[in-house]
Amino acid sequence: MELHRGLPRQSPGSAATTRHLLSLCGPLPERPRVLDLGCGPGASALLLAAEAGGPGAVPEVTAVDLYEGFLDELRTAAAALGLTDRVRTVKADMGGLPYPDGSFDLVWAEGSAYNIGFAEALARWKPLLAPGGTLVLSECEWTVPDPSAGARAFWDPHYALRSTARNLAAVQAAGYRVLGVHHQPESDWAAYYGPLGERLAGAPEPAGPPAAAALASVREELAVRERHGHEYGYTAYVLRPVTAGDTGSWPVRPETGADTAAVHALNAAAFETPAEADLVDALRADGAWLPGLSYVAEGPDGSVAAHALLTRCRVDGVPALALAPVAADPALQRSGAGSAVVRALLRAAAGRGESLVLVLGHPSYYPRFGFVPASRFGIRAPFDVPDEAMMALVLDDSVPVPAGTVEYPAPFGV
Repeated sequence: MELHRGLPRQSPGSAATTRHLLSLCGPLPERPRVLDLGCGPGASALLLAAEAGGPGAVPEVTAVDLYEGFLDELRTAAAALGLTDRVRTVKADMGGLPYPDGSFDLVWAEGSAYNIGFAEALARWKPLLAPGGTLVLSECEWTVPDPSAGARAFWDPHYALRSTARNLAAVQAAGYRVLGVHHQPESDWAAYYGPLGERLAGAPEPAGPPAAAALASVREELAVRERHGHEYGYTAYVLRPVTAGDTGSWPVRPETGADTAAVHALNAAAFETPAEADLVDALRADGAWLPGLSYVAEGPDGSVAAHALLTRCRVDGVPALALAPVAADPALQRSGAGSAVVRALLRAAAGRGESLVLVLGHPSYYPRFGFVPASRFGIRAPFDVPDEAMMALVLDDSVPVPAGTVEYPAPFGV
């Protein structure tokens, strides 16, 4: 800790990254209650105290760390910036926090979730959020499909890194929706390792085995980053819990026999040709149809406002689900009806024990549900499509993800 004391950051990051993540959180109350976990010397806490909630807001930041030295630095910096009345420092364990449920509008953890593990952080910190609250946390991840033995030799004994896709699966399983995903740039690492490397270069000879071991560990960390830095990186997630009724103003439910004609009409109206409407009808008569995995959202008058369908497909012979089509009444597009029905359908699939969903769709729309390029798993479409358009969502992280070509049901005609 003495080696790190006095340095500006204790993990990769920057003011630009903090501001970008804050912008993804959406509106905050005029007096947002913010919890910064593993705050270190307080780079993020100070920015949040000054800017969370926008102009005119008066954030109340509770900054938590286990090392009193970092909290001393934060208190000094807050006083120098005139933010003492906005920052409260607390020495506590982020894994056992003394706060009641619903205490915070924003829970923030840049570079610190690894202390208790990503999945554990998602579970433990969720109850702390007030209704409509947001969780922002970052995690070190593999950025290549097959990390080298050298990179694994360093990371596996220290912390089991996973891919973005695997972590998004954990997010989905923990009951969050994704407001934003940000892969932190290399400059964020330089802002952390640059000052640390300078400190290390000027460090005196270690006084005793513990100090020698600490210095050797940091030197190894810097050397591994230099050799293998292209294989891993930090990704930040902006998340909001999905509540039981998190479908906005859109009631959603499985379709019934009485909806068949309305679903056909909706798909015919939503797309340029009747192909998608005919596809749904053909899938109903096919063995790929899975009763209970065709969902509709109802409009105020009880009409079908949106529809989404999951049917059985395979990847190299292994069962998966194909999400197609997804349609909303043209008059109600951008109203949230389509998102509501997709979220409900994905929850239903997860509840039935399904583990993998594939979609060929717009890369700016489906990542909000946790989808990532399927190529990260070695999954490819049976025809030429842009890499970012063929996407996958892992619903069950415990099930191995198959690699290979997607085998669509016959009605898809591919």
